[in-house]
Amino acid sequence: MPNNSMQIIQIDPNDRRQVKQFLDLPFHLYQDIPQWVPPLETDARSVFNMRKHPFYRKGEAAFFVATNNISSVYGRLAVLNDQSYNAYNQTRTAFFYLFECENDEVVADGLFAAAFTWARGQGLDCVYGPKGFSLFDGLGILVRGFELRPAFGLPYNLSYYPDLIERQGFISVGESVSGYLDETMHFPDNVFQIANLIKERRGLSVPLLKNRRELRAIIPKLKQLYNDSIQDTPGNAPISDEDIQAIADQMFWFADPRLIKIVMKGDQPVGFCFAYPDISAALQRTKGRLLPFGWVDMLLELRRTKWININGAGMASGYRGVGGTALLFSEMYKSVSESRYRFADIVQVGEENDKMQREMRDFGIKFYKSHRIYEKKL
Repeated sequence: MPNNSMQIIQIDPNDRRQVKQFLDLPFHLYQDIPQWVPPLETDARSVFNMRKHPFYRKGEAAFFVATNNISSVYGRLAVLNDQSYNAYNQTRTAFFYLFECENDEVVADGLFAAAFTWARGQGLDCVYGPKGFSLFDGLGILVRGFELRPAFGLPYNLSYYPDLIERQGFISVGESVSGYLDETMHFPDNVFQIANLIKERRGLSVPLLKNRRELRAIIPKLKQLYNDSIQDTPGNAPISDEDIQAIADQMFWFADPRLIKIVMKGDQPVGFCFAYPDISAALQRTKGRLLPFGWVDMLLELRRTKWININGAGMASGYRGVGGTALLFSEMYKSVSESRYRFADIVQVGEENDKMQREMRDFGIKFYKSHRIYEKKL
């Protein structure tokens, strides 16, 4: 626990020692928590590379640690100014992210006070989060489901984090839920009938992508598809060419092309459902490190895991409400039932999408994790 010599330091992203302190803290906090999954080390380090990470072409970030004069670290926090998000949504919002902390109010108070000061200095008047640097960064603080291992990329935290955050004056502004699907579930026949009908009437198809070459060919078209799918949905922002390239680089690393479902209208994509093999078990064994031999373990896990994460689905605005949901659901089911995979995590469906949640519950999907998003006016 900290003593009176504790101080809050904004770290220098180019200082390897300070970056290592920031990244090492979770390994100390979760050393006795078997459910915790370390991040992929290369991804965790990438956010400090302000020359290469695509976020810094549109925003700024600061990283803080709570430490003492013998270099012990008790907490950490990142705060982001995503300028493209604010321009698109006409807001002045900062995101907080990567919060980790011992169960000590003084430490949490100091970290958030520093983040609030930085945000005000950026001309921002609201703090929202946890929300990260890219679309692949999971949202929120875990408030239900602590006993379960998280899907790859899904946030996991200690149970006292919500109390430390709410102490800062944050209020809940929404939750997302994650569900479970396995091979024994059988969607009602009418779901598949509706899906087939909508494909026939609207001239839609869902081609099977057999390899990375076919996946690479479709990637350039996904930027416009995603941007179309978020129209009229607040709290999002269009992605750039740099964003889609970063997504492609990560997707090519661990994606099974057969699990990437793209709804096509002719040669144009109008819907998507992304699923990925879950490599969480390998990350736990290797502590997220690729070198020297972690990459071998992760490649083996990609080939043998029975779990997938369904993380991202949407339809272009002109195709919603006309059977598109049934089409995506049927493709989700096929991702599990027509492959070696046996189980799926359906990751972070927002509470505002109550219709989709109700339909998924009707199909027998069990929601067993909840993540909460917070906001505070400055």
